Amino acid sequence: MHACGPGRVPSGAARRAAAPLFAAAATTFVAALVSAPSLGAGRLAPVPPVLAQAPAPARPAPAPATAPPASPLQVKAGQLPTSLPSPSAAPNPVVEAIHDRIDALRTDATEVEAGGDRLRATRSLPLLYQMNGFQPLWDSRRLRSLVELLQDIEDDGLRPSDYHLAALQRLIGAGGTLAPLERATLDLLASDAYTLILYHLYFGKVDPVSLDSRWNFELREIGEADAVKFVFDAITQDRVRGSVDRVRPDHWMYAAGRQALAAYRGIAALGGWPQLPPGPTLKPGMRDARVPLLRERLATTGDLAAIALPPNAGAPPPTSPERARTATSVEATPDPELFDASLEAAVRHFQQRHRIGVDGAIGPATLRELNVPVQARIDQIRLNLERGRWVLHEVRKDGDLVIVDIAGFGVRFVRDQKTIWETRAQVGKPYRQTPIFKSAIDHVVLNPTWTVPPTILDKDILPAVRKDRGYLARRGLQVIDRNGRPVPSSSIDFSRYSGRNFPYMIRQAAGDDNALGKVKIMFPNPYLVYLHDTPSQSLFEADLRAFSSGCIRTERPFELVELLLGDPARWNRAALDAAVATGVTRTVRLPKPVPVLILYWTVDRDDDGSIVFKPDPYGRDARELAALDRPFEVGRRVVL
Repeated sequence: MHACGPGRVPSGAARRAAAPLFAAAATTFVAALVSAPSLGAGRLAPVPPVLAQAPAPARPAPAPATAPPASPLQVKAGQLPTSLPSPSAAPNPVVEAIHDRIDALRTDATEVEAGGDRLRATRSLPLLYQMNGFQPLWDSRRLRSLVELLQDIEDDGLRPSDYHLAALQRLIGAGGTLAPLERATLDLLASDAYTLILYHLYFGKVDPVSLDSRWNFELREIGEADAVKFVFDAITQDRVRGSVDRVRPDHWMYAAGRQALAAYRGIAALGGWPQLPPGPTLKPGMRDARVPLLRERLATTGDLAAIALPPNAGAPPPTSPERARTATSVEATPDPELFDASLEAAVRHFQQRHRIGVDGAIGPATLRELNVPVQARIDQIRLNLERGRWVLHEVRKDGDLVIVDIAGFGVRFVRDQKTIWETRAQVGKPYRQTPIFKSAIDHVVLNPTWTVPPTILDKDILPAVRKDRGYLARRGLQVIDRNGRPVPSSSIDFSRYSGRNFPYMIRQAAGDDNALGKVKIMFPNPYLVYLHDTPSQSLFEADLRAFSSGCIRTERPFELVELLLGDPARWNRAALDAAVATGVTRTVRLPKPVPVLILYWTVDRDDDGSIVFKPDPYGRDARELAALDRPFEVGRRVVL
C-alpha cells in the first residue's frame, strides 16, 4: 500500500496558493517581456498598449539633396564607427532603416527577419529603439563585448548559434563597407541577441510547462518598462557583460554546474577518456590486461587523485588524458595489471559520485557508467544548468533549505550552502511520478492518520475492495463520511463508484502499520505530496528507490524533524519519542517555515566538490535535452 499520491492536476489558483511562502524573485533583471500567451508559429504578439497609446516619434525630414550630411558609416574599410550618432545628429539612412524594420515588427503579422535570422524579441525591440530615438545602439566597442559574450555563453551550456553569432560575425567582418540597411540589420541582430541571452539566463531557454503540464513554479513577475530600461541601460552604459552576471542564477549549485561543464569540456578537447572493454567482473586483487586502462580512466576524471587527499581537502579537478596516461604509466605503477588497494579506493569514489552500489568492483553497472562518452556527460551538465535557470533564482543562498533529490533518491538539509544532514528516500514510481515543485515546510504531525488520496483510491483501493470485501479490515482501513463518522463498508456498493464520485473517505488510524509511519512532514501544495516515515524500511536498501505513489518516504525522519523544529530544549529526540509513545495524533508547528525544493537534478556536487552524476529514473533527460537544443520557442510563457 502506498501512503500518498498526486491528486488531480490543480488549477492555476490552487498552484498560486503556495507561492506567497517564497520570497520575491531576483529583482535586478526582469526580461523585456509581458505576460501573454504565444500566438503560435508565424505570428507576432499584438502591440502592447503602451505602444498603441504612445505613437512613435515622427520621422525626421530628409536632408536637402544638395548638402547631404556626413554619414557615421563613412569610415575606413574594415572599421565600424567607434561612437554612435547623437540624437541631435542629422537624419541618416541607418536610422531610416531601423525605423522601417521596427514598423514591420509593430504591424506585420508574419515573421520578421534580419540578415536571414528571425528576430525573436518582437515585443521589446520597438520599445528599446523608441527609447533611443531609433538611433543605432551598438558601436564597435559594444559589439566586441557582445561577441565575446556570445562565445562565452557556452560556459552556461547554451549555444552561441542561437544568438545570431554567425550573422553578426559576417556583418562585423564587413566593417565600414556595410550599406545602411546592413548596418541597421547588424544593430537589430545585436539587440535581439542580447535580449535573448538575458531572457534565457533569467528564465531558461526551454519553457518547463511545455515539458510538464504540472510544473508549479510560478512565473516570476516582470515589468515591461523596467525590463526594457534594464536592457537599454546595459547597452548604453557599456555594461553588456556585467549585466549578464546580474541575471545569471546567483547560487552555488549553478556555479558548481558551470565549473563541472568547463572541466568536462576540457577533457573532451583533449580526446576524452578510454573505453573499458567488456569482460568478467574486475575485483580487487585480480590481475587483468584491462586494469591499466581502468587506472587511466579513473585518473582522467580525478577519482584516482581524490583518494590521496586528506579529509575535507576538496575533490581534485579532472585531468587531461595525456597527464592521466603519464600518471598511470609503468614507471608510476610498478605492477600496472594489478587491481590494488589504491585502484579499489578510486573505483569506490567513482561509484559514490555516480550513485551506484559501492563495492569497489567493476560489474555491469559500473562498467556502463565508466563507458558513458564524455560528450554525453557534457550534455547532462548542460541540461542541469538549464534546470537551474528554471528554479534557482527563487532559492535563497543562505539559511536553511530542504532539498528532495528525486533522481538521487535522497533528502538533504542544507544550512548556509552546506549539507549538514542527508538520508535515503523512496520517491514516486515512473507512472506515479513525484512532481517537481517548491513550497515551505510549516508543520509536522506525530502519529498521523492517513486519508487515502484520490489517485490511490481510484487506482488501488476501490479495485481491491471490489475483488475482496475483507481488504479494508485487513489493512486497518475505515470508511467515514465527510463529518468523520464511521460508515459500515457492508452498506456500500463499491461497484457503483470511482475515485471521482466516491461519497466517502477511507482513513487508516495511527499506529505501527500506518502507511505514513510515525510522522509526516507537511508543506502546502496541491498535489497531496509530503515527506513521511514508512513501515517499508527494507526498500531503502535498493539502489533505485522509485516505489511510492508520489510522496517522499524518508529514512530517519525524526532526525530531520529535530532540525526543522530547531528547539533542542523542548523538542529533542527523547521528547519526540515520548510524544509518539502516547499514540495521540499531534500537530507541531515550526517556529519558522523552511523552504523545500523537490527537484529532478541528474548532476550535482558533493560537499567535497566532486561532480555527481545520477540515474534518470523518469527518463526525462533525453526529451529535455532535445528541447534545449531546438530553436527557441516562447511556448506558454511570457513573450519577448
